Amino acid sequence: MKSVYEEVPVLENEKYLLRFVLKEDAGDLLKIYSDKKSLPFFNSDNCHGDNFYYPTIERMNEAVKFWLDSYKSKWFVRWVIIEKDTDKIIGSIELFHRIADDFFNHAGVLRLDLRSDYETAEAIECIASLIVPAAYDLFDTDKIITKIPLYAVERKSAFEKLGFINSKEFLIGTFDKYAYKDYWEKLNARSYI
Repeated sequence: MKSVYEEVPVLENEKYLLRFVLKEDAGDLLKIYSDKKSLPFFNSDNCHGDNFYYPTIERMNEAVKFWLDSYKSKWFVRWVIIEKDTDKIIGSIELFHRIADDFFNHAGVLRLDLRSDYETAEAIECIASLIVPAAYDLFDTDKIITKIPLYAVERKSAFEKLGFINSKEFLIGTFDKYAYKDYWEKLNARSYI
């Protein structure tokens, strides 16, 4: 299997398609990242103060450029989420293999950013079920983690159905050393053997 940093796979089911982000996606992504109702669900832990709110096309273009440069540097991979019925981008997913001095060392970190009208258990479960099984091999990990704040009841429902459990451990920021809470985890089935 090729490294995800050589070739990003396209993942799809009957409702959604995930593909690598392109600079041409900035206009569609602006609808997600300028949506103030979506902002509380974005995971910006340990991101140098960026909260992922991009209200202008200029700021969105800068973010996409950073995502593409980060991929080249092998920091993370960013997929866009396309709803097949409308052929519109309705969110994005970031994934990376985390190296740190805490409980979540060597975990795959999944960040799911959705337009607010897709922040439903059904949509989240359908989208996450596309990427989670593949993520273990793509990011050479036995554990996938994602942040689910207490108020994110739709996310909680979706990720519980996918087998994630609430961790009592804190993620310690590698840049800011802050202790972040509300992480949920799922071990790969092979790690139980």
